[in-house]
Amino acid sequence: MPKPTPSDPHIAAMRLALDEAEKTSSTGDVPVGAVILDAGGTVVGADHNRREELSDPTAHAEILVMSARARELGDWRLDGHTLLVTLEPCVMCAGAAVLARLDRIVYGAADLKAGAAWSLYNIPQDRRLNHRVELVDGVLEEECSALLTEFFGSRR
Repeated sequence: MPKPTPSDPHIAAMRLALDEAEKTSSTGDVPVGAVILDAGGTVVGADHNRREELSDPTAHAEILVMSARARELGDWRLDGHTLLVTLEPCVMCAGAAVLARLDRIVYGAADLKAGAAWSLYNIPQDRRLNHRVELVDGVLEEECSALLTEFFGSRR
């Protein structure tokens, strides 16, 4: 299946996700940011990893924006929405995207060690599941990767 290419709104929203990722610098968390768009392409949520801040292993940026949007709508179904994230979603986040019925996931950097949206697994498009999510990868990949490389390089 050919990979869809990013549109200009994806690039603008990914820049917002990068801004979110940079907010983790004071918490020591892995710099991952996420943005969620409604069906019209309007940004309706943004957050960053808060695992360290909240002492919560599920406080990934993707989970936080999906949960906040669902609460705002009063509905767990997020069909019509697009999730943008600076790092390829993990198994938990990819699974949550499927369960939330997202239309699309757009991400920047691949995660070769834990990625569940092409790198290790392809949960969002697994035909055995009851919903499939379109994937767009590599949006602002260099910027997203550089942020992570800098973070992990400073820890070694």
